[in-house]
Formats: sequence, structure tokens, C-alpha cells
Amino acid sequence: MSISNGASDAQVAVTAAQAGAAVVRELYGRRLDHYAKSGGDFATEADLAAERAILDVLRAARPGDAVTAEESGRTGAAGAGRRWLVDPLCGTLNYAVQNMLVGVNVALRVGREVTAAATADPFSGEVFWTDGERARVRRDGDDAELSPSAGSALVDVNLDPPFPNAPRFHAVRLLADPGFAERFRPRVISSTLAVAWVAAGRRAAYVTDGHLADSVHFAAGIALCRAAGCTVTGLYGEPLHTGAGGLIAAADTETHAALLESVKAGTSRSR
Repeated sequence: MSISNGASDAQVAVTAAQAGAAVVRELYGRRLDHYAKSGGDFATEADLAAERAILDVLRAARPGDAVTAEESGRTGAAGAGRRWLVDPLCGTLNYAVQNMLVGVNVALRVGREVTAAATADPFSGEVFWTDGERARVRRDGDDAELSPSAGSALVDVNLDPPFPNAPRFHAVRLLADPGFAERFRPRVISSTLAVAWVAAGRRAAYVTDGHLADSVHFAAGIALCRAAGCTVTGLYGEPLHTGAGGLIAAADTETHAALLESVKAGTSRSR
């Protein structure tokens, strides 16, 4: 995909995510080679081809920027002030068994802040994007504002390892907390597309363990949630990327407070 000279960083992020999504959509359902990674994980040719398409856009539009990409790793100066974070296919395990719950994530970190980001859904054609101030979804070329809502009571909980805070925190204990069960309905789509859904009002919240600073998986979704006005913290309510780590991204402060109580209740039971 080509992009005009003078395009904003947000436009570059959207175009790059769309380029990756087009590849993911085109290769869906085909017999694809698998490439083993650590911890039993793997990539497919779709992951690699989508990443190449995204990088082509970024290199053409922002040739001086550094990049951290899921499959090809880091390029550019280690301390670069501008770094793109690229996850070409979030939900590879879903995709490999012909499940369409996947996302394509592209984010730009300038200094310590993510200032532009996009998460593309290859199969709906939607792109959730932010310029660091606004949060929008693009459908058929038209943009609409994202509006978080806790009305669904649906909370996505990441059950995939690693669990760096175990045994203090473990996601399965959150699901077992009576307060959680009374108020929320758990969901697991195994893709960070669900983080964008919090910003869009399709999920009440998202909870995960892990160290997420400069994460190619989470940077775009976190930026979308922040720009949309969600409440976003670490697992114990601390500022994001400090303390124990992890993420609670909630549609509003009330939902966040309820989830924080459930996390703390699970922590108490582990002692």
C-alpha cells in the first residue's frame, strides 16, 4: 500500500496495519508452513508475510525510524527516540486453526509515549486507531469515535503464559473470585484485538499479567484505551509499566475498581 508524502504518523500506522491485514486475510485457510519459536509458540508464513508488508510501509514512509517487530526483531539504534512496535498477527494459534479472532497491531513510541497506533481486524475490515489524542474506528473509509462502555459486563482475561506474578497473581483465581462472578462474564479470545474492543465498548475490560513495556502485542491497544478515556493501570492499580506489571484496561473507573478488588481478593487467597 502506498502512502502520500506528508502523511501523519497516525495515517502511517493505519496504512501499515491495513497492509498487514490484507495479507492475513488473503492467506487465511491455506496450508501454511509453521516456524517454531520458544516456549512451544510458532509463527506461520502469514505472520512473516504480513510483517514484511507492514515494514515496507514503515520503511517507505519513515525510513529513519527504528522498529521492533515480532518476527524480525529490532532494527535501528537501541536508544532511538522514534520506534515502531509491530505485531503482524496477534492470535496465531487461532489463525492456524481457521479461527478469525486475530488482530494486526502497529504502534509508534516517541520518547516514552505511544503517540500513534492502529489495530486492524482483517476479517471485519475495521481499523481502530489513535493519534494519541483521539480514538477512532475506520469502516469503509469513514471514521467514528470510540466510546467505551461497561454495559456488556464482558471481561477478557488473558490465560496464556507466562505468569511472572505467580503465585501472587494468577488469572484463574481472578475468574474464581465470587465478586468477579457476580458482576462480570469472562471471555478469552486469545488476541489483543480484545484490548481495542475495550476502547470500542465491546468489552467492559481486559486483564493480563506480564511485563508490557514496549510490547508489540499490547502497545497499540493500550494507546487506544488511553485515548478513548478508559481507566488503564497495572495489576494492582499502579501506573502502567511500574511495580508488578500486568494490565487492567477498563471502560470506566467503577469497573476498574471492581476488578481491582477481585485481583486483590485472589492475591489474598494465594498467601
